[in-house]
Parts: sequence; structure tokens; C-alpha cells
Amino acid sequence: MAEPWWKGALLYHVYVRSFFDANGDGQGDLAGVEAKLDYIKDLGVDGVWLSPIHPSPDRDWGYDVADFEGVHPDYGSLADLQRLLDAAHAKGLKVVLDEVLSHTSDEHPWFVESLTGGKDGPKADWYVWADPAEDGTAPNNWLSVFGGPAWAYQPARRQHYHHKFLRQQPKLNWRNAEAREAALKVLDVWLARGVDGFRLDVAGTYLHDESLADNPPVPVTERTSHDWSHAGNLQRHFHDSNLPENEEMLEVIRRRVESYNSQDGGDRFVFGEFSEEEDRCGGYLSPDAGLHSGYTFVMLLARKLTPDFVRGHYETLAAYPTHWPTISFSNHDVPRTVSRFGGEDASPELAKLMFALLIALKGTTLIYQGEELGLPQAKLTRSQLRDPVGDLYWPYAGGRDGCRTPMPWREADPNLGFTTGKPWLPMAREHEGLTVEAQEADPESTLSFAKAVIALRKASPAMSLGELEFLDAPDPVLAFVREKGDERIACVFNLSAEPKAPTIAALEGAELLAVRSGEAELRGGSLGMSPYAAVFLKL
Repeated sequence: MAEPWWKGALLYHVYVRSFFDANGDGQGDLAGVEAKLDYIKDLGVDGVWLSPIHPSPDRDWGYDVADFEGVHPDYGSLADLQRLLDAAHAKGLKVVLDEVLSHTSDEHPWFVESLTGGKDGPKADWYVWADPAEDGTAPNNWLSVFGGPAWAYQPARRQHYHHKFLRQQPKLNWRNAEAREAALKVLDVWLARGVDGFRLDVAGTYLHDESLADNPPVPVTERTSHDWSHAGNLQRHFHDSNLPENEEMLEVIRRRVESYNSQDGGDRFVFGEFSEEEDRCGGYLSPDAGLHSGYTFVMLLARKLTPDFVRGHYETLAAYPTHWPTISFSNHDVPRTVSRFGGEDASPELAKLMFALLIALKGTTLIYQGEELGLPQAKLTRSQLRDPVGDLYWPYAGGRDGCRTPMPWREADPNLGFTTGKPWLPMAREHEGLTVEAQEADPESTLSFAKAVIALRKASPAMSLGELEFLDAPDPVLAFVREKGDERIACVFNLSAEPKAPTIAALEGAELLAVRSGEAELRGGSLGMSPYAAVFLKL
């Protein structure tokens, strides 16, 4: 029986506002994505994941949805989206939308009615409301991801409403059957319009503890730099979200999506983002018990380039053998991969290594736009920031805008080919010389290598769908085998800026494959590797 298309697929993550501007207003748009479909197709990927496309006040840049059934006017119209869908499908590309079903904008009509209709109104309980403490403070100790209490007082109801993120993002009450069904109908609307699936934002947050119990603290002796980086990380999020019964909601969602599999387009795909308490809320379920797949922030937050950042995550996954993971090193929320691991040493060699490692790992793979170019993090001034998180923690952290700057397409252009107008975020000067135009003309570029390693994976059942088994290798070398049927491919990575020559018994008699980054020489079981080399061998 053939595997569903999404298993082992590669999805290209398009942050629409920063991808390509087709009308010159400085904002990327759907027509811009359509104009670059040949570029995406030429990479060799299976489809695209579009950042949220719905109308929004953009307090959190699209993750505060004001109308689930429309298209943001900055991006175009429903007709533009339909043209993009048709064009992508004609090229054999799937289209996956980003849906935010756990909360809405405070400008969404549902919330306006919940606020103004009174405690007995028809949508009174569509959001999470609670009475203030006697002294007017928040109902409990829940903290927002974006700073401060996760509650906002509204005198119109003399109550607080819960918001896990910005105060302009009120939490939808999935314990209310009507509110839950309204959220599920959002999926129906877009599936009927022909999309191939969804990435679900913060998929562990659908349910809250009705008793509003306080979250317990992270013990002081166990706190890491990650915990101290945000106040909200200093508590375990057991009651505001990540409840064990969240798993039931994930299965409801998957079944709803799968009910459209019989329509044109075949299997639909739904995967989730899990950033907290993943093993508690359904992040590692099997494809027939929760969502089809999910990704966590374990690898997205890693900053130390050692074999442990990969081994540790796959050791966790080994405890959930029926789970099919989604793998990502980079996205619109975290610093770009080459800067996160390399700091100022954001070299093409490191970029190639990290891209090869991403493509070699078991799972459905997410490639954030520009990762194939090896783009480093952009450096912005405070006055240039558009991200509320960046402003909140300046200058300790620069926020998320450094990974959201517009895609560089052409050299000798003030805006690097992104727009003829003023770009919504500044073009990154760090990206000059790394444009698509420059790299397409260079057979040794990161882009040329990215296409080659994607082609290697697509041609190999073992690399696409095979199991992963680690090989004994001395640090800082990471080695594993991808295996399916009679095919076995060894993947070996020198995670250091120094040459290495590890002896790995399993490599004796192996055949070095032509696709590699850096230099490699095999003598018996000894593999000589240049700095940041990525090597593939047929066993």
C-alpha cells in the first residue's frame, strides 16, 4: 500500500509578506508566490506551507486572525489564492495553510459579540472569561508567552479574558461545543476550496483547565537559560494549556481533515506546532491517534552544534515509535540556522552542512525560505523592528524580525529584487551576494548544493522513508544510517571547523556518493573529512 504523499515529503515554508512583492507596495503577496512557483518547483520540494493569509490587524503579523474565511488585502483576494492553488497543483505542488484555531484577534466578530453581548449572550462563553480576584488582579498566575499576566480586564463584562500571547489575541474556548465547531468549520471552508492540508499554530493549547488552577513553577535548581529568557518559561504550562485531554481534540481535527480525502487531491495532511510539554499534550502521537505529524522547538532552539542536539531529539522520538515527526531547523520565529549555530561564522560551508543534515533526518521536512541560500540572521535597529516581542525584550533579544526580512532575489537592486516599493522590513545587507540570481549562476553555491541533496533524498526510498539508526562515531562527528528494504545510506557529518578522520567500522567497503559538501576520503573504515563536511555513502 502506497504511503500518503506527506510522509517523507519536503515542504517549503513561505513567509508570504517577505517572499516576493508582485504589485510594488512593499508587501509580499499571493501573486508573488505564484510568480515564484517555478523557483520552488525547481528546488525539488513537494509543496509549500504558507504563513497565515487571513485578514488581520497584524498585531502579531497574521497570527491574530480577524476573518477566517477571507484573504488579507495586503496579499490579494480569494481569486488570487485560487489562481495560486491551481497553478501550484498544475506543477505537482501541494499547498498547506497555516491556521490559528486556538485564539483569534480581539477584532474578530466572535470576540466582539462575546464581549458586548453580556454574560448571557449567545457567544458569552466562546472565549475564556473569569472574574477578577477581589483586589482586581488576574484570576490566577498564568503568564503570557509575550510577557506579563495572561489575562486582560474588560470593564464591559467586569471580567478578565485569557490570552496566552498578546492581549489582542483572546483565547477561544474549545470547551464550548459551538465555539469548537466554528473553529473546525474553518478547516471545512479551506478544504472545500482545494487546499491540501494545514499547519496548526500552537497545537497544544486548545484546552484549558476549567478550575483555573495555578501553573506550578519550574524548580529554581532546574532552570536553564531558556527558562530565564522569558518570564512565562519560569512556570510549567500544565493548566493554561497542554492538558492530556488535548489529545482528543487533535484526533477530532485529524478526522475532520481526513473526511476530505475522497475529494480531488487525495490525502490531506495536518501537522502541528508543539512548543511546550510535548509529551503531555499530544505532540508525539501516532498518525492515527492525533494529528498526522508534529514538530517541537527542541531543534529550533538548539544553539550548540554537537551530535547531542540531534541524538537527544531522536532518543526522545524512539520512545514513541509510531509517531511520524516533522523536522525543522528554522522558521519565522527563531534566528536563522547558520547564525544560530555559527554566530559570526555564518559560512557557506556551515550552511551546506546544516542543510544536508536537515534533509538527511527521518521525518517530513520543513525548509524555511532562504535556508536553501544559507541566509544569516539580519541585524536590525530598534527603530526598524515590527515584532512586538523584539520591542518587549530590546536590547536583550532582537525579536523575530531578523529572520523575517525579505527574500533576496537579484543583485544590483536596492531591494535585492523583492519589491519596487519600500519593503515592509529593511532588506538585509547581510544577504548581498547571497541572492537567488547570484547562487543560481554558481555551481558551488549553497543553493546548487541544496538542489543536489534534495534530489538525492527524492531518489532514495531509504532517505525519504527509511528508519534511522545512529552509528558509533567520536564527537564532533555525527553518523547514522537511513535504511529501507535493501537500501542503506550512511550519512556522516563533521560538526566542527577542523578536519576530522573518524573510524567507523560500518563504513568499511562503502561507496562514497557524489553528492557531498566539503572533501572526503574513505580508507577502510576511516573517513577523512574537511571542516563542516557532509558525506553520504552507500552501504
